[in-house]
Amino acid sequence: MLYLTETEVQQLLPMHACVDMMRRAFEEMRAGRTRNQPRRRLILETGSVLHQMAGSWGGYFATKIYSSNRKYGVLQMITLLYDAETGKPLAYMEANNLGMIRTGAASGYATDLLAAPDASVVGLIGSGWQARGQVDAMRAVRPIREIRVWSRNAEHARRFAEEFDCRAVESAEAAVRDAPIVVTATASKDPVLAAEWIKPGTLINAMGSNVANRREIPADLVRAADLVVVDDLEQAKIEAGDLIMADCWANVVELKNVEPGYDPARITIFESLGIAVEDVAAAAYVYEQAVAKKIGRPFP
Repeated sequence: MLYLTETEVQQLLPMHACVDMMRRAFEEMRAGRTRNQPRRRLILETGSVLHQMAGSWGGYFATKIYSSNRKYGVLQMITLLYDAETGKPLAYMEANNLGMIRTGAASGYATDLLAAPDASVVGLIGSGWQARGQVDAMRAVRPIREIRVWSRNAEHARRFAEEFDCRAVESAEAAVRDAPIVVTATASKDPVLAAEWIKPGTLINAMGSNVANRREIPADLVRAADLVVVDDLEQAKIEAGDLIMADCWANVVELKNVEPGYDPARITIFESLGIAVEDVAAAAYVYEQAVAKKIGRPFP
């Protein structure tokens, strides 16, 4: 079994390749050739949580396991990749970078399907770890000339803007007003957008809420959206706080069933939860690249 570090995973998984892997993953989902087990959580009174998700894609299956703590946040992610035909374990991967890149790539794939072809401005709410992948993904699929970033911590936003060639702004509204692509990448429990800031033709990539009692998007904006896309409906009904708290499902479709096409009269939301099939497809690419380039070492 091959062991791959965070640095090696990042080296082997460029964003453009991962966006393509997300496209392939959802095509296989549409054809019914994948399996996806929604995330499960073991919650302790100490505030520690064990998260686990599993799925299959192509000739592989995998599980991702990680822990979090209300004081320390998300800790080390681990992905275990197996051969689907034999059950043989193939790789043990440190997976924080894998998760960040594939989450960005899923938004990138949705954006490539649904955003204006000439969209050049992104309004970004949040300046943490996951925001990095979102920035890379938007630039991979659209001719982005400006990313306006806002965070409740102004200093974090300023440093993020300097590192990733964005522009820090003074308010959430200033970040998203008139932006054809909006990204929310926060850990907020309360909405970070207002419906009146969003005009028709906007695509919102909302990826910060995967707990039933936490949301980034207010209910009136969810209900105003003409199309809401989720990566997996079963998982969304368990943990998509944006949709659960709005109690709005009539306009929800799965990403695997979305046809490409931009509608300037439509507000679209991609509710990105992060699903196991995405992890398997990304991990499979990393593993095949590692074997081809002779990167990694036997697992101890």
